[in-house]
Amino acid sequence: MKLVHIADTHLGLAAFSRLDPDSGMNLREKQIYDNFLAAIDVIIREKPDVLVHAGDLFDTVKPKTRAYTTVLDALTRLHEAGIPLVIVTGNHSMVKTRYTTSPLAVLDYHPSEIHAAYSFKYERVEIGDTVFHLIPNMLRVEDYRTAYDKIELAPGRNNVLVTHGLATAIKDKRLATVAEHELDSTILSDRFDYIALGHYHNQSQITTNAWYSGSTEYLTYGEIRDEKGGLVVDPARHTVDHLDLPRTPMYDCGTIACAGRHMAEITNEIIGRVEQKRPEKFSLAQVTLDGMSREHGKGIDMRALAPVRELLLDLKIRVVAAGEEMAVPLQQDVRAIDYLAEFSTFLDKQQLSAKQKAFVAATGREVLAAVMEEHREVGDDH
Repeated sequence: MKLVHIADTHLGLAAFSRLDPDSGMNLREKQIYDNFLAAIDVIIREKPDVLVHAGDLFDTVKPKTRAYTTVLDALTRLHEAGIPLVIVTGNHSMVKTRYTTSPLAVLDYHPSEIHAAYSFKYERVEIGDTVFHLIPNMLRVEDYRTAYDKIELAPGRNNVLVTHGLATAIKDKRLATVAEHELDSTILSDRFDYIALGHYHNQSQITTNAWYSGSTEYLTYGEIRDEKGGLVVDPARHTVDHLDLPRTPMYDCGTIACAGRHMAEITNEIIGRVEQKRPEKFSLAQVTLDGMSREHGKGIDMRALAPVRELLLDLKIRVVAAGEEMAVPLQQDVRAIDYLAEFSTFLDKQQLSAKQKAFVAATGREVLAAVMEEHREVGDDH
């Protein structure tokens, strides 16, 4: 059995204000669609027996029409190549009740071989010499254990677990988001020949047999150092190899020391740093300015930066003010803000009793989570 493992494609995600001149669509959104279909073509050339998608196919629980048609196009290509799809729902496409139709339900109407788990229960799928044990994103964290306890491994066959969530072994909690559940380390059992995980956007090995494939795209600047792509897996031989997939490049142009320098000089160095990368058209880039102070007056000359900004889809300029350690965006990217973490930091600085802090934390996080979830569902246009 040869399988390709991908996850976190987030079809429908839109960012930045630039539009595609031909379609009028948000350019970042179109890039993600186009790169996804190009990735499907790369996967087909690998000739796997199965494509496994470990969740967050769509960016929202109510996908856009173009997101659906892109997936249908991909399914047709997989169908013509004779490659079945095994997929679980992730937290971004998880409905809130058992009585709401999942966006993955639409896939059942396609004639290709699709095994989609989205009904808040464990499902078992047999393909060739391999049994896939599917646990979709759940309503409650305890539901993972209930689903896991129903698994019966198939002796003499490959057993592959596919699920979506944040493994407790990961120290990095950047992805702490609404509707996320941590996966108990006992679920990531060495009894499986392979465990295909989704949710963590950096391609990572968690245990001997458990891997996050990572997202296929850079979805925020916080992922600039993450490894992206897919994984080619042979469960019987226990081999896992990186598969490079098309994506929009994101360049880190490094840190510029600003103390004692004129703004014109700093602006010219930003331009030089970007040009040195020889960026592809409409790619993403980030530069950090260290030691900015009042002496620098109004700051960067945006008119001088116009040529490189025109070449890029987005240029993010982070500023570390003199005497501070935390970098903040010069132009705030609201999608990159972890509001729950910001709230926790704010609360830690308040002079409250432990009991008061516990109450405010629980209440405040609940309200913030509800607002964030509502915003995610209605999209950026509302």
